[in-house]
Amino acid sequence: MSLLEVTALKAYYGQTQVLHGVSFALEAGGITTLLGANGAGKTTTLRSICGMVATEGAIRLDGEPIAGRATEEIVRLGVGHVPEGRGTFTHLTVDENLRVSAYTRRDKAAARRDRDMVFEYFPILKARIGQQAGTLSGGEQQMLAISRALMLRPRLLLLDEPSFGLAPLIVEEIFRIMRRVNSEAKVSLLLVEQNAALALDLADHAYVLETGRVVMSGSAADVKRDEGVRKSYLGY
Repeated sequence: MSLLEVTALKAYYGQTQVLHGVSFALEAGGITTLLGANGAGKTTTLRSICGMVATEGAIRLDGEPIAGRATEEIVRLGVGHVPEGRGTFTHLTVDENLRVSAYTRRDKAAARRDRDMVFEYFPILKARIGQQAGTLSGGEQQMLAISRALMLRPRLLLLDEPSFGLAPLIVEEIFRIMRRVNSEAKVSLLLVEQNAALALDLADHAYVLETGRVVMSGSAADVKRDEGVRKSYLGY
């Protein structure tokens, strides 16, 4: 069953159209990646799902239309977003960042359990609990950004370039943990990632975007074997 269905999606920044009829689906419990060069429309697709840009077309979550709804309402429906650039509150501590994310949750005991869960995924954050977020390393800030999104108890997590600017070993660790989040917490993932090899290894389905259009789709394994994808995105 599809958790997310996007149909004939168009998106605009002012008068400029960026997406031209993008359609794809994400199965509940699945991991889907969007591949493409810079400017292909990947980030805009994530922003469209979150209600952050003007759109036309259909976006459905569990069969219910969410296009045109306020971003806050979409978050309450179970969509978490980790934007490119991480988006943590750099002047707040690690603990304060997590508490702010869970502020609207009524079940405070469940929120505390979820904080314990993210500390299990990212134990370095527990060690840094009282440290100001702006003083964390880049990898630690990315872990905090993911943890903040998880504190919202999402069913669907949108990840925009989680490897950007990070050392390879840190990237491998974050991707390993995201696989755990998917399998253990049952969070579906929609991943935008320039490192196509990592993205295709993590995902089960892939869509390739060019200039705001889907030009290829299929299982991640099939897309990885495609000669054009290998030459353009995998370097061999």
